[in-house]
Amino acid sequence: MSASCCPTPTHGPTSPAYRRVLLLALLINAGMFAVEMAAGLQSGSVALKADAADFLSDAANYGISLFVLGAALSVRSWAALVKGLSMGGIGLFVAVQSLLNVLGGRVPTAETMGWVGALALAANVGTAIMLYAWRQGDANMRSVWLCSRNDALGNIAVMVAALGVFGTGTGWPDIAVALVMAWLSLSASWQISRQSIRELRTGIVENHSHSHDHGHGHPH
Repeated sequence: MSASCCPTPTHGPTSPAYRRVLLLALLINAGMFAVEMAAGLQSGSVALKADAADFLSDAANYGISLFVLGAALSVRSWAALVKGLSMGGIGLFVAVQSLLNVLGGRVPTAETMGWVGALALAANVGTAIMLYAWRQGDANMRSVWLCSRNDALGNIAVMVAALGVFGTGTGWPDIAVALVMAWLSLSASWQISRQSIRELRTGIVENHSHSHDHGHGHPH
């Protein structure tokens, strides 16, 4: 555990292992976007459509992260700021979709929500496990970790919503879960945008480790 305080170069943002993990995560997320958006449109679930949009955003984010690997901190921080703002956009999209479902009164198909949510959860848990070693670091690396973590939490919520829709015969559980997912996206957007702006202003990477961090940054 103590090695996580000062990671070796093999765990840095430019390591070949990190690059391979990002590429695999990009492919997984792009594939799941297609599956989940199709299922969301077919079932009428706003939670599935919201999660699909999140998959698309994450695929783009992983692509941006691959593009800026090895770049100067200022470039990585600008990329993180763009990603943070895009996460906020996803949150607003989910909120609007939820409102439209309320006005339309459509009840989604619980069975489709359930099996697609389980598939998406498996994909996101696998991605989160792959990225766990790189959860600390600059705003760009941290945004990648937060994306995968939020997605896994969102998939669990989609499955809970499917049970709620099945049990109540209404679309309210789907809408409630979608709003929670919107909050997660907006919260992560705030954290990443704030950190990236601080890095752009100070030129210092913040360490967010709770067990070893004492508020010291590492200039690049």
